[in-house]
Amino acid sequence: MSNIANPFGQVLVALVTPFTADGEVDWPGVEKHIDDCINAGADGIVVTGTTGETSTLTDPEKLRLVEVGRSVAAGRAKIITGGGSNETAHAIQLYKASEKAGADGVMIVTPYYNKPTQAGILTHFRMIADATDLPVLLYDIPGRTGVPIRYETILRAAKHPNIVGVKDAKGDFAEVSRVLNQTDLLYFSGDDTNVLPHLSIGATGLIGVTANIAAAPYRTIVDAVNAGDLATATAAHKQLEPLVRAVMTHVPGTVAAKYILHGLGRISSPRVRLPLVGPEDTEAALIEDELSHVGQIPGVDFSSFRPDRNAAAGGALPKVHGTTR
Repeated sequence: MSNIANPFGQVLVALVTPFTADGEVDWPGVEKHIDDCINAGADGIVVTGTTGETSTLTDPEKLRLVEVGRSVAAGRAKIITGGGSNETAHAIQLYKASEKAGADGVMIVTPYYNKPTQAGILTHFRMIADATDLPVLLYDIPGRTGVPIRYETILRAAKHPNIVGVKDAKGDFAEVSRVLNQTDLLYFSGDDTNVLPHLSIGATGLIGVTANIAAAPYRTIVDAVNAGDLATATAAHKQLEPLVRAVMTHVPGTVAAKYILHGLGRISSPRVRLPLVGPEDTEAALIEDELSHVGQIPGVDFSSFRPDRNAAAGGALPKVHGTTR
């Protein structure tokens, strides 16, 4: 385990951003959903990340999500702002504004699309970390960004005093062990399937999509691992497996999570913003089939699940579009 004091907690939810049926942010729905997640055991909320549809949120929406999160959490959970930008200057501007809005930490995704070299990635991270006093997590998700953060780059970034951890969605366990052995970085599992394996080799916690629906079992897993109780952790892991499969396998996790949350009556609409669209009938059928294998999960009653494929169909064009600057 890392020797760095953990400023974030261990069970972090990669929050979906609830929208109305016409694709505008459902602010009362955001407040309710954050409160639900905290009450279910989350001790950190990551707003405006991949799951929050950061690519199609405007900067004012991102900052308001930080403000609303801080207000709802009221000290019960940390609020981390995710996302960022593939333009370093814009990312610096956004994170400075997020700090003023009350964020407890920032999560910097590897610059996407422009595919910088490792030197460019490192410079991007260092310049953002220089521009904020908040603790910084690096977000390594090459499946979306096109470029991994290489081991050597992580080691160099770890020397920056504000860079305290990594969200790992790469799934290279040998590299995770190597970094944990040679740095004091906090490691957070960014892959819902591998939360328990990550924790078993020394990861700090998780930043999970499925935790939007069921944070309580992740709390159980983390607390059991902390207590050295592998049997309890494994039982909770098995309990979650079909739900994780439903959320993370057939469509983007954001789409599936909103579809399920709406079917459970926990958000008012399953709407996502284009180019994301709701599940097609065949995809919805696969999600629903996976859910049929879910047993008893604390805090979730699937006997009341009522999916609405028509409400989820298509995607929304919001009145004010997201911008890169």
